Amino acid sequence: MPEWAKVLRPVVATFAEATGYVRRGVRSPGTERDDLVLGAKTVVAAMGAWMLARHFLPVAVATFAPFTALVALQATVFRSLRGCAQYLLAMTVGAALAATLAAAAGIHGWTFGLLTLLALALGRFRPLGEHGTQVAIIGFFAFSSGQGRIDYIGHLVASVVIGAVCGLTAHLVLAPARHTRHRQEAVADLYTGIHRRIGRLADAFEADAPDSAQVHQLRRDWRRLSADADRIRHTIDREAENGRLNPRRSIDGAAEALPRAHEAIAVAQRGLDHVRSVSRSLDHAVDSGELDAVPIAFRSAYASLLRTTAAAMEHIGRTARTEPHRLDELLDRASAELDHAQEHALPSRNTAPETATLQGTLLTDAARLVAELRQGHRALDPSVREEAPEPA
Repeated sequence: MPEWAKVLRPVVATFAEATGYVRRGVRSPGTERDDLVLGAKTVVAAMGAWMLARHFLPVAVATFAPFTALVALQATVFRSLRGCAQYLLAMTVGAALAATLAAAAGIHGWTFGLLTLLALALGRFRPLGEHGTQVAIIGFFAFSSGQGRIDYIGHLVASVVIGAVCGLTAHLVLAPARHTRHRQEAVADLYTGIHRRIGRLADAFEADAPDSAQVHQLRRDWRRLSADADRIRHTIDREAENGRLNPRRSIDGAAEALPRAHEAIAVAQRGLDHVRSVSRSLDHAVDSGELDAVPIAFRSAYASLLRTTAAAMEHIGRTARTEPHRLDELLDRASAELDHAQEHALPSRNTAPETATLQGTLLTDAARLVAELRQGHRALDPSVREEAPEPA
């Protein structure tokens, strides 16, 4: 391959990826479209802030307007307002510090050093957040370029205010989209994937000769689903923040939907831990041949237990509210099937220690999974939580 082709290959790949990203953003709502809209609003707000500052203020302070517009245009309205407030506070502290030192001690090397020391110390003030370093930056400009003069500081404040107004105006004119329904659907899709794979896991227990490759694939699928759950949990947290101070309307019951989706993801994550443990035990039993010694009656009962817990999990993860009585029925059936599997796991004289250990491990994981689902049921349904007996 020619040398120039090797150089161009990553460039072409990056361009193709960017083109695909833009295409997805144009075609359908989602993260890509949100990023594109935020980028467009940022360009317009920064350009407007710069033009206004150049027209009304000295050129020396005009750059602060578009920079503040960037600060004011974050992914959510709440984050934008918080960032603006922190930046304005940092600017006020830095400008006031520079003006005070310049007026009291003059413009000298040692006063600049003192300004730096004090600005770094004040920048650690927690309410300033990530904008604490702006205390020193604004102080440097006010002290060096403005010589601590009040008129320069006034123009600097005006430039920052112009940028903040332009940025927040762009946010309020076209507020970030709400994605409550999408987050609910993502949770439901995750639970559907868990339900489908638990069904395959149950089939493997009932098969005369489970496919080792399929069992290995299930273990990889659980790891991927766990990563998906972490990602979805992050998007739910971000959407909860997006709903704060956002003027856009969302679906009815959005205030309740996101906490329920968050709790459902927590239930899924805890449940996945136990299902992954079941898969590890099955994988080891298939590779070692221990599964052949497990009684068919136990394997069938255990497979039925897995299918019932899968149905209960899918009911928890659906977009609509859970039906307490239906979920109670599924969990009661799972408990009964757990007892039934335990009866078939009673050790006899001919039961090998390895087989008894395998059965005990599988039953422990299943019992913990059912307990997690019951706990999630109480967390998702207040009436169930109120009726739940007090722990002894």
